[in-house]
Amino acid sequence: MATAHRLAANRFDLIRLALASAVFAYHAIVLSALAPLSGLERAWGHVAEIAIQGFFIVSGALVAGSLVRAQSLADYAGKRVRRLYPAYATVILIPALISLLMGGNPGGVANYVGANLVFLNFLSPDLPGLFEGNRFTEVNGALWTLKIEVMFYLCLPIIGWVLRRMGRAQWIALVALYAAGEAWRHYVPVLLDHPLAPVLARQLPGQMAFFASGIALWQVWDLARAKPFWFGAAGLALVLLSALHPWLEPLRGAGLAGLIACAAFLPGPALNAARFGDISYGVYITHFPILQGLVMAGAFAALGYAAGFLLSAVGVIAASYALWHLVERPALRPSSHYRKVASNSEQD
Repeated sequence: MATAHRLAANRFDLIRLALASAVFAYHAIVLSALAPLSGLERAWGHVAEIAIQGFFIVSGALVAGSLVRAQSLADYAGKRVRRLYPAYATVILIPALISLLMGGNPGGVANYVGANLVFLNFLSPDLPGLFEGNRFTEVNGALWTLKIEVMFYLCLPIIGWVLRRMGRAQWIALVALYAAGEAWRHYVPVLLDHPLAPVLARQLPGQMAFFASGIALWQVWDLARAKPFWFGAAGLALVLLSALHPWLEPLRGAGLAGLIACAAFLPGPALNAARFGDISYGVYITHFPILQGLVMAGAFAALGYAAGFLLSAVGVIAASYALWHLVERPALRPSSHYRKVASNSEQD
């Protein structure tokens, strides 16, 4: 199917920024210890979980489109590396350098850098001398999803090949992929009696339903653009059903995909959130260490929570724009949709 006509304006940049901001808000509440183990913390934890699932749906749609437009697998891989890795490596190396300057153990810093640069954050989440007195000591607890993103990028060419081979039956494959992901996510903690079972359940197989929902959204892109209200109504119904009973929770991914499509394609102004730079990725990968640093410096204790949240928001926005203009944008091709700051948010 031709894809050039799919590049008209949408609101995916704004959607991703909103999802990143929701995760930032949750971590601000948790890391600042505003209301430890309270209903507020649990409620925002649920919001952050849904936001991350929304991220995976958006990624599934936009990266599927990127694969279709790529001239080769090498072209596809190059675009993914340039979009993801330079900024990711930057947020790994800067805290490591700060740790060294503060007298941190070089061996511990080396372990952190080595593990995190290859997305194995769980092997070395802490840095010597940083955040040791905070409620949580992880340098960047938001990065666990990047490993899942990379694994999806690796799997997508295979998924795409299978879908092409199946032709009209490709929807059977997508439904099977969705069902298998939900089965993994829900039944691994039940069937596997191990402390790490919940962590294992939320790794890539357990998130595949959301990526599959995104791939499906790419497949019906033109229909979603033409009928956004239909997608929104169906998505809202599925999301509400998913909240009624745990057995219905697997409907959430499909429902979120419908709501995202509706928000992206509803008539009205495009609300281009990337006009001055696409900072959604920067917000996501910089907010955690910035919050940790402010907590370590005593900003929340000295200024109060309201001022602390405002200061952290300003810091995250400033860091995200700096990351975009100094690292992300220079790493992209001149033809990239991000660099052009076009009126659409289609990822390239």
